Amino acid sequence: MSPVISAILFTLVPLATAYAVLDQRAAAVVPEQPLITPSPTLQHAVTKTVRRRGILDDVKGDVKGILSDLGSAIPSYVASGVPNFFQDFPVGQDAQKSLGIDDDQVDALPTSVLNIPGYGNWTDRGWNLRFHGNVYKQPPTSQEKLDDLANIFLIDTDIKDLAPDQQAQARNLTASIFVLQQDNENVTFNLRPAPTAGASGEQGGGGAVTPNGGNQQIRFPYPTTSQGDFDAFVQIESNGLADGNSTSDIQRLNVYTEGSNIGNATAYLVPPNGFSIISDIDDILRITKIYQPKEGLLNSFARPFVAWKNMPEIYANWSRSIPDFHFHYLTTTPEQITRNYMDFIYKTYPGGSFDTRPLNFSDVSATLSIRKFLLDKVFETFPKRKFILMADTSNSDVMKDYPQLAKDFPGQVQCIFLRNTSATDDGDRFPYDTSGFQDLDKNTYMFFKVPDDLKGLDIQNGQCVNTTITQNLTFSWQGLPFGLSKKSAAAPRYTAATSSWVGMVVAMGLAAATFL
Repeated sequence: MSPVISAILFTLVPLATAYAVLDQRAAAVVPEQPLITPSPTLQHAVTKTVRRRGILDDVKGDVKGILSDLGSAIPSYVASGVPNFFQDFPVGQDAQKSLGIDDDQVDALPTSVLNIPGYGNWTDRGWNLRFHGNVYKQPPTSQEKLDDLANIFLIDTDIKDLAPDQQAQARNLTASIFVLQQDNENVTFNLRPAPTAGASGEQGGGGAVTPNGGNQQIRFPYPTTSQGDFDAFVQIESNGLADGNSTSDIQRLNVYTEGSNIGNATAYLVPPNGFSIISDIDDILRITKIYQPKEGLLNSFARPFVAWKNMPEIYANWSRSIPDFHFHYLTTTPEQITRNYMDFIYKTYPGGSFDTRPLNFSDVSATLSIRKFLLDKVFETFPKRKFILMADTSNSDVMKDYPQLAKDFPGQVQCIFLRNTSATDDGDRFPYDTSGFQDLDKNTYMFFKVPDDLKGLDIQNGQCVNTTITQNLTFSWQGLPFGLSKKSAAAPRYTAATSSWVGMVVAMGLAAATFL
């Protein structure tokens, strides 16, 4: 063990002891909730100086917040399920200056569209379909320039040190980050019946059907926002589509963007009744290790996406066994880099609709918590459907938002499944709070370790718990260093007087973990 680590650990012991003494003397209060990562604003980005990141950059920045209170002890990128290195992307003039191009060169570029797979709902006026995505221009960039820009995001790694295929992926992702969003643009879409999942090459399956019609052209009613985003429900014509009140089938439509070869997606018309799953992606459907900054970045930025164990088998079985099961994938990764996510899902898991992190929002509530905003949108769109919620414990937004959904929308949450990442990956050293589950029916949620724990559950009939998997759940903070987690639901709670001491212990523990 290095002298640095020894010094840190030596300092932690008296701090932990001090916490124990103070905690016994102070009155009990509930700790504050973790801070949520701020979302982008509607204003154009201010030019910033971009520098190369080091392995301690994320931890050092987090420690400042951790020292203030245990409530902010969880880094913002963990709270929102987005790596810290995937925030503050350059946009507008910032991106243009980074690429070294002038306005005349931008004007000469063709326009491209990111069209995100949407969902539609049935109303008394017919089908409403959600269109959302981004309009941008992709400047031509030399390999040398892309390498320089890619190195901004790599931690303690140079792109030249990566394998050739990883270099290529890093350059492609860098190119998708340094794009020029186009404001005040009008978008037109053409709708066509889409082939079923197997016929369209999706490996993960999917229960949606090809409709007998739906052909039409849709002019999106609003221009793009200041950062190129568009997002709204638009009423579409039937033209042979089955009415939502007369079918239980989910109907697939291809959505083609006029004037853009890559602006195509699949949309899903979802009837009012039935079952939907809302699934996180990182560290539940694929190996990300978001809680280890260097590994998380390489797994997201350069390495091919790899499914987590046999989760594709679990999802494929649900797709086959649950009639008309709608799959919705929600990631708060910024939308510029989500093409890799969508490509991975369509090759590995059942096809479905998507939500990603837009560049800016028209609703103020979205700036407070983008994940909760997107979750509420789905629940409010389908007030009669029942939902299965899937994520992992390393995401503190989920740990708070999922149980809250069960309270806000009574009777709609069928099951909550959470992978306990800290139980299976010793690299996950961040604490998580289970107190939100205290008032829920214990038969409606399960913390699991491996995908096989989900096998054999009859979730359609409300079987959400594998009784062979021990839960041992206490409704408190879990995973605090040096045994500081509350031992039971009745254990003493943190106090205002001691929270700063706990924060110091957690902060220094995170710093020590970075060296280990």
